[in-house]
Parts: sequence; C-alpha cells; structure tokens
Amino acid sequence: MQTEPKPGTLYIVATPIGNLEDMTFRAVRILQTVDLIAAEDTRHTGKLLQHFQVKTPQLSYHDHNTNSRTPELLNHLQNSKAIALVTDAGMPLISDPGYELVQACIAAGITVVPIPGASAVITALSAAGLPTDKFVFEGFLPAKSQQRREHLELLKAEPRTLIFYESPHRLRETLQDFADVLGGDRQIVLARELTKLYEEFWRGTIFEACEHHRNKEPQGEYTLVVAGKLGSQPQLTEDQLIAELEALFKQGISKSEASKELAKVTSLSRRELYQLALTIKTSTQSDEQ
Repeated sequence: MQTEPKPGTLYIVATPIGNLEDMTFRAVRILQTVDLIAAEDTRHTGKLLQHFQVKTPQLSYHDHNTNSRTPELLNHLQNSKAIALVTDAGMPLISDPGYELVQACIAAGITVVPIPGASAVITALSAAGLPTDKFVFEGFLPAKSQQRREHLELLKAEPRTLIFYESPHRLRETLQDFADVLGGDRQIVLARELTKLYEEFWRGTIFEACEHHRNKEPQGEYTLVVAGKLGSQPQLTEDQLIAELEALFKQGISKSEASKELAKVTSLSRRELYQLALTIKTSTQSDEQ
C-alpha cells in the first residue's frame, strides 16, 4: 500500500549499512516526497540521495546541534511539514542521534512513523551463530579503559547474548578488557564491513580473538557479538555427588556415561566424576569406557 507522506509527520527512515541494494522502495519513496530530510551528515546523505535521484532539501541534525535543531524541526512539523530523519547508516536512534526529536514529537502529539530497514545489530546477530532468542545491545562502550571495564563488570553475569559496536582503533584494547573481565574462554563473533564487499565474520573465543588481532591490523567498523554467561552450576557435596551417581547406576547407566551426564550439570569435569564413580561399588561393576 503506497500513500503520500502525511503532513506534520516525522518519518524515521533506515538507510543501508553498506550495500546500497538494501535500501527499501518505501524508504526511497518517503525521502523523495517529504518536505525536508534531517540528516546526521548532509554530505554523506547527499551521496545516497544522488544515487537514488532524491532532490528533497536537507537540514543537518547531529549530536552537537540537537538543542537548537529539535525545536526548529518541531516547528516545521507543527506547521504541517513532513520530515524524514536519517543517519549515516542503519536505523536512526540506534547509537545515533534522534532520541530528543522523537521524544519531543511524542510530547507534542506529533505522529512518528518508522520506516524499517538495515541494522548492523540484527544483521550481525542473525549470522553470528550465538543464541538469538534473548540478547542485549550495548552500543559503543566507554572510550577509556577503566570506565569500559567498570561497565563490563556490570555485564559479567548477564546470561543473554551481548552485542557491541567498536571502532577499529579501539578493538584490541576492548578485546583485552573482554578477556580480563568476562573471561577468555567465552565465544565471540567479530562482524566487520557488514553487507560490503569485504564482509567478514570471525568466530572463536575471546582469547583467540586477542591473539588473532595481535598482529592483524583491525580495519572497518566492528559489531561484536559475545556469548552470555552460562547458568550457574550447582555445587554438590561428595555425598550428594555419590547419591546422584548411584541413582544413574540404578538406571543401568555405566560409570563412564553417568560421569558424562553429571558433568553437564555440575562444575566438575567428567574425569573427576569418573574417578569418584570408580570408588562406588555396584552390583555389575560395569565400568566400560
């Protein structure tokens, strides 16, 4: 269903994160037919508009002029102008400017309409190979290491998949902070240059990521997808462990298999549990490996 932009409406328009073919037909139509485009960087957006033959006038709207631009744009909207808000790439407001404007529009009773499209968060998560049912997007971490580590401490016990943005010049420091605070054995996926010619997904542990990038110069913008903390495992006494093993033995499970099964739900290794299992006498003494 195609309709002309409604007067006095703010449109939140997603733009490609790399590949121009990810621009939607709806987004192009809205940009062509609104009265004004509020852009994070008018020079950058100008190239996009030229590619799609959009001649709508632009007005800059970024983190450094929100205080002055928000009331100006609000005035245009209250005078029945239709405005499209765009950022340099992806969905506006996702680690990009726009929150103050949307908040002001809602408070003034102005309709806000999202025009969905590409987003680096969802793009990276969909191909990362880590759990997608629950996740937390943290955007850019603090630039200073101490503040970054303090923030990571707050996320250390988070069981959901964690997603961050990071620039190439801070990648190594951030990975090291991940290793020191979250632990080097967690799984991580480094997605860079998403949808572009040199798109890359690197997968491994945080420790392996640190080693991999020690001698490899980071290039391009990164989206980091980190596994959440696994659920805490019960700490059982030796008597409780023996009772659990004996219960498995009664089901006809061998000592080797019983040790393997119990290791999945405790903090002990299969080898440790098998050594304990060997001390337990059973009627069959079936200790097959």
